[in-house]
Amino acid sequence: MKGYSLASWPFNEKPLLVFWETTKACLLKCLHCRAEAITEPLPGELTTEEALGLIDQVAGFGKPSPILVFTGGDLLMRRDIWDLLEYAVSRGLRVAVAPSVTPLLNDESVKRLAAIGVQAASISIDSPYPGVHDSIRGIEGVWAESIRAVKKLQAAGIRVQVNTVVMKQTVDGLADMVKLLRDIGVDTWEVFYVIPVGRAGRSLDLTPQEWEDVSNFLYEASKYGLRVRTTEGPMFRRVAILRKLLEDKGADPVKLLRLGSLYVKLKKRLQELLGPPQSVANVHIVPTRDGRGVIFVSHDGKVYPSGFLPYPVGDVRKKSLVEIYRESPLLLKLRRGEYSGRCSECEFKEVCGGSRARAFVYHGSPLAEDPACPYTPGESSRILTSLGIKAPITHYFP
Repeated sequence: MKGYSLASWPFNEKPLLVFWETTKACLLKCLHCRAEAITEPLPGELTTEEALGLIDQVAGFGKPSPILVFTGGDLLMRRDIWDLLEYAVSRGLRVAVAPSVTPLLNDESVKRLAAIGVQAASISIDSPYPGVHDSIRGIEGVWAESIRAVKKLQAAGIRVQVNTVVMKQTVDGLADMVKLLRDIGVDTWEVFYVIPVGRAGRSLDLTPQEWEDVSNFLYEASKYGLRVRTTEGPMFRRVAILRKLLEDKGADPVKLLRLGSLYVKLKKRLQELLGPPQSVANVHIVPTRDGRGVIFVSHDGKVYPSGFLPYPVGDVRKKSLVEIYRESPLLLKLRRGEYSGRCSECEFKEVCGGSRARAFVYHGSPLAEDPACPYTPGESSRILTSLGIKAPITHYFP
């Protein structure tokens, strides 16, 4: 990383992750698709020349460079994708891919990804139960193909993380997901807290108490050889910090944090499957959020704080991504934490900051409070004082 730890990444100067929606085209029919993908590319996609220019713009952030994630739709639906991947690697960028599991992700394409120098890939597995996953993804048999895809990528030497979207249909399977990941040798789990955008309706969302229970369960899951990260669930960092402090004092989190029946059920199931915890928690606390460390470029060059926050902040056809990231008025406000409501008062504002995408969907403003978070600002001080911990909570931030 040449002098930067992830916790000290210069977020005001450059994103840590650049997601590029290479195309809207995809052969899957996912229930919750953010991109509302279709089987054919939409008019207006960046041309090959424009796409090469975008890669140059990402390189323009300087070293250490952001990670460029080729996503979609399905990146393998772009006819020029191999030239683009090769060019990105040749520019010294760290390259990751998020392919859809379709016949295009075959032995040959996996070998080409590895030969080009793609460092990491994410495969979506939303449920440990094949029927549930297949119904969400809209194609029968895609769960089994996803397991095979993970193994092919691993065998080719590409780091694999599994992405799981938490929503009404998948939340009850989270403990069994931990066992599945252990069984297939995946040690990085990216958990997406569903945002009602694209094809995802509000009926898929959980209640604030359920999200709190999920966050606390993920802390437990990280004790079983998994590195857990969240997308649009930054409150997980608040939970992880408080849970670590409570554990150090031998305190009961269920009583002090008012955890609900979902947490109790998932933790019980996890221990039935895998026994008692096997290590200390392994959580990934990097203070990124939409527009701070994360930026998204759509298929047509429009720029958004994230793929789940449909609030345009620029266009790479008109201005460089470097300028957009550093100068956009909204992005500056997001990075300064100019929020309203409880998020503006919260002592975890810097390390969490709430989901800006969920704030926009439910409140119409990306600066509003996150409606999925039930936390009352200042409550941690009461809890820590009751345990004899007097240092401000910010003392424990990474």
